[in-house]
Amino acid sequence: MSSESLRNAMVDRFLADQAAEGGSPRPEVEAAMRAVPREVFTPGLPLEQAYENEAVLKKMRGDEAISSVSAPFLIGRTLGQAADALDGLDGLDGRHVLEIGSGGYNASLLRELVGPAGSVTTVDIDPEVTDRAISCLTAAGYDDVTVLRADAEHPIPPGRTFDLIIVTVGAWDIPPAWLDQLTDKGVLVLPLRTFGMTRSWALRRHEGRLTSVSQRLCGFVSMQGTGAREVRYVDLADGVHLRLDEGQDVDPAAITDLLTTPREQAWAGVSLPPRTDLSDLDLWLAARPRREAEQFVVLAAQEEAVTAGIVTPSWRFAVPATLEAGTLAYRSALRWTDRRFDLGACAHGTGAAAAAGRMAEHLRAWVDAGCPHPVLHVLPAHTPDGDLPDGAVLDKRHSRLVLTFTTDEKGI
Repeated sequence: MSSESLRNAMVDRFLADQAAEGGSPRPEVEAAMRAVPREVFTPGLPLEQAYENEAVLKKMRGDEAISSVSAPFLIGRTLGQAADALDGLDGLDGRHVLEIGSGGYNASLLRELVGPAGSVTTVDIDPEVTDRAISCLTAAGYDDVTVLRADAEHPIPPGRTFDLIIVTVGAWDIPPAWLDQLTDKGVLVLPLRTFGMTRSWALRRHEGRLTSVSQRLCGFVSMQGTGAREVRYVDLADGVHLRLDEGQDVDPAAITDLLTTPREQAWAGVSLPPRTDLSDLDLWLAARPRREAEQFVVLAAQEEAVTAGIVTPSWRFAVPATLEAGTLAYRSALRWTDRRFDLGACAHGTGAAAAAGRMAEHLRAWVDAGCPHPVLHVLPAHTPDGDLPDGAVLDKRHSRLVLTFTTDEKGI
């Protein structure tokens, strides 16, 4: 197949996936994806591989990918978030954009979206990545994109502001430079880890704070440089571990045999349709009030551990869980009846039955509240408690994050 045929097939798959999820793809994003030759940004790869729906050109450090050309569906979704967030503010045409985390392909799509009156600056900390970006952008005819090598934790370039900042690496916090470089009512789109779970948030600036207008489940390589923060893991059993990302204090010796104790199961007693977005529920569980000694953690498992029945999570890659005094509870696999499902919780340990019951109550409360969507508020780290919105507060190094929930479809 020709490059054009493969490119159109890639976009057609993206549109079909969006429609299957109930989404409405942005026509300008579709047009940009049909226009940019992705194979130019994947030098050395076979043409067919350049258009597969997965990340390519991964640069590895041990078992961890530290840079890549992101999967087309992920790029299309985040660009759609940016276009949606700016839609009521005259859209992307003519905008000035800063991309943090380079590679060239996403920058070229942005260049198509902002048009001749706009501009795109892309920055990366890795000289190998910026050199490749410069070469590929020039080869593809986008030599008017500015490529910089720097640590984007700091202003890039100093003194300039942007209508859109789009981050393509996983961030743990939002440094002051990103807010300072954003115009008022400008939009920041980034994959942000909160409570150990990553979402792509579209945040709009207003009067020195950021408020989300949308969020999507996602996964990106982690930030490098000053803003890097490693996730810690504690093993529960072979192929099962807890993810610790917000300063949790867990004694590995105290949890070693937890999964060998009897499992208790509790059900919320609800009936939900198949398309219910449960990623919203996971953040709801993270934001629930907790007992004094209870910690929120994330449970993840390898496929072999799930198949063996060691754990029965709703999604093996990242499941909300709580840990308290020798008791672990986590959101369990769904129970299906007549093409609808119930939500459940499993627990192990000394207080397993009660812990599973408490989580099931939180699951039921989410449904009773109308399956609300999360809204993220970002304020400076020095903001007093009295100036925060009501919600679950998560303190980072540079910022105070507050999660609230709404049933408004726009999430604002």
